[in-house]
Amino acid sequence: MLSAEQATLWQKILDFQLDDAEAAFKFSERLARENGWTLHYTLRVISEYKKFIFLCCVSDKGVTPSDAVDQAWHLHLTFTRSYWIDLCRNTLGRELHHNPTKGGADEDTKYDEFYTDTAYLYHQFFDGLPPVDIWPDNAKRFIDIDFERVNKKRNWIIRKLGINKVLSISLFWTFVLLIIALNEGDGSLFSLCFLAFFVVLLITIFKWEKGDSAYRRDGDNSGCSPTGVDINNGDGISHHGHSGHGCNSGCSSHSGCSSHSGCSGCSSSGCGSGH
Repeated sequence: MLSAEQATLWQKILDFQLDDAEAAFKFSERLARENGWTLHYTLRVISEYKKFIFLCCVSDKGVTPSDAVDQAWHLHLTFTRSYWIDLCRNTLGRELHHNPTKGGADEDTKYDEFYTDTAYLYHQFFDGLPPVDIWPDNAKRFIDIDFERVNKKRNWIIRKLGINKVLSISLFWTFVLLIIALNEGDGSLFSLCFLAFFVVLLITIFKWEKGDSAYRRDGDNSGCSPTGVDINNGDGISHHGHSGHGCNSGCSSHSGCSSHSGCSGCSSSGCGSGH
């Protein structure tokens, strides 16, 4: 249930328009092109971005954006007048800053918890669960982020098979070769195929038991702390193609926000608690 002040803030955010009606190439179209999204999906992401901005303002502990929401935030930052003047100054009455994370295991844990808290706050304020195609679970949020810019006019982009598909295909073909070797009566080929099948089978079992958490990247995290909406998204390779990059959106009841908790160079003025 929103308080009167929160309801007013949320309505202001809802009314905020990222697309310039007079622009031939609008914000939503650019966001769709840069991420390879359909326009329908992009408009849904923008809607979730607005919810994230609201959660930044009302969170006491901290919130973390999904990668899709973070891409909308990154792009919006490049529209400097829209972001700093129209959104921060005129709509929110506060500044939301974007700075890099320090990375590390402690940051991973903290922002993993922040992401969990974000889903809780989302349900509390919006009376529903975040859509999973925009807000994936924690494991996927902090693993599936290995992105970099690619010029599609100069490069072909071919989707890689997932590791589970590769292992499944490898198991199938080594088993086929094993049967062929057995039918041909070739002892050497049979031994080689059996060894290959056994190794692939062990790798598959190990992968399933260990789970995707084993592949989590150190420092690829994001969040918002109570000292300021301290959003450290730490995209690492995901957005700019280099490690340790994050974001920090600073709103506090004082004149600034600190440069700890995995963020650096954070400054804020005229911020409020958002309550």
